[in-house]
Amino acid sequence: MRVIGGSARGRRLKVPKGQAVRPTAARVKESLFNILPHDFSGLRVLDLFAGSGNVSIEALSRGAAKAVLIDESPRSAAVIRENLSRLGLSERAQVWTAPVFRSLRKLAKSGETFDLVFLDPPYDREWVGATLSVIGQCHLLSGAGRVVAEHSAREPVRSRYEELVLNDQRRYGDTLLSFFKKDETLNSAD
Repeated sequence: MRVIGGSARGRRLKVPKGQAVRPTAARVKESLFNILPHDFSGLRVLDLFAGSGNVSIEALSRGAAKAVLIDESPRSAAVIRENLSRLGLSERAQVWTAPVFRSLRKLAKSGETFDLVFLDPPYDREWVGATLSVIGQCHLLSGAGRVVAEHSAREPVRSRYEELVLNDQRRYGDTLLSFFKKDETLNSAD
């Protein structure tokens, strides 16, 4: 697995050993970064179920100002820290070894918001909807921000989770990318 753009382009990433981590496929990652805005300068990224850190490292390589990567596995967290260090991106990243839901609530209490939230939970465990609900409840998305959920095409998502509304979906074999944004009508009603 390699970084496909930005300052770390072409550099290899280490992946945690074992079946527990399923890195975002190169084709899916390339498509995702073709869909997202090309200028990541100054963006704040939240990467949930981060695995190897593949997606947020790509964003940092393209100029993101900050990334918070959360994964419950100590093995994954160690690999993420190693990848960040090898690529010289550690100063702009925080790696949390903690459960995702608890971490989301902690981030909300501290008033954090993010421009891009990426989540890639284990497939077919129905964690996508639960995670999207908590993100929507915690108001972690900046005004123009996006949430991208990578999940199995067999695991349906709703069109709304609290303040998040489904904006787009793209299918790549068994993988579905679901894009959410803040419901702008909620802001205009205030």
